[in-house]
Amino acid sequence: MKASRRRQLQREHRPENIARRLAKTPRPQRLSDMVLGAIDGCVTTFAIASGAFGAGFSPLVVLAMGMANLLADGISMAVSNYEAVNAQQRFAENARRTEEEHIHLVPEGEREEIRQIFANKGFSGENLEHIVETVTANRGLWIDTMLIEEYGLSGSAPNPLASAWWTFIAFIVVGVIPLLPFLVPVLDFSRQFIASSLLAALVFFTIGLLKGWVYDSSPLRAGMTTLLLGSCAASVAYFVGQAAERLFGTI
Repeated sequence: MKASRRRQLQREHRPENIARRLAKTPRPQRLSDMVLGAIDGCVTTFAIASGAFGAGFSPLVVLAMGMANLLADGISMAVSNYEAVNAQQRFAENARRTEEEHIHLVPEGEREEIRQIFANKGFSGENLEHIVETVTANRGLWIDTMLIEEYGLSGSAPNPLASAWWTFIAFIVVGVIPLLPFLVPVLDFSRQFIASSLLAALVFFTIGLLKGWVYDSSPLRAGMTTLLLGSCAASVAYFVGQAAERLFGTI
């Protein structure tokens, strides 16, 4: 296995393959947007099902509340993610304008920042001065270097609309899954809730597996972690529903 992996990496790191890969514009990762929407969608609808079941509501109430919250919270999640990514994008643009102004007004000070940045990386003497001259000779490279090193910003900025869209789609598609058993009238309410619980658990575990696979970590551990977190959220909703039923009675 290791030998096969080594041969694959050797092919990927041939000069022509490296040049081809670096020539491509990095694409923003959408996995975080989709995971955000999927987990929140499943938690939202299953929490409603758990709370309603614990409170003794009818399956019709579960469906009505679930679908209403699915659409409303899906839009809310999309808007929230749009605003978050948009704020990040505005911050990056402001940081770029700031560095452009600093380089224009105090170029020697900015050059010294580059010098200290690479000195902290272990460069010194002629090598350090050569790096400083190379970086500061190209204004675009100079600014990009400052954005990465001083602000921790990556070169590829995510698109707020795309992030919002993928969050919304994942929220709706995954969030509807725990509601599906309540559309089956031949099952009584208890069996509908059990089926919903099993589907929700499968969704949580699958999301975790995919996260582990994509990020090259333990899929089983990631699956169990996501399942545990989702189950905790649903358990809270269930016990809150039971408490409400005892306090106010069944509606």
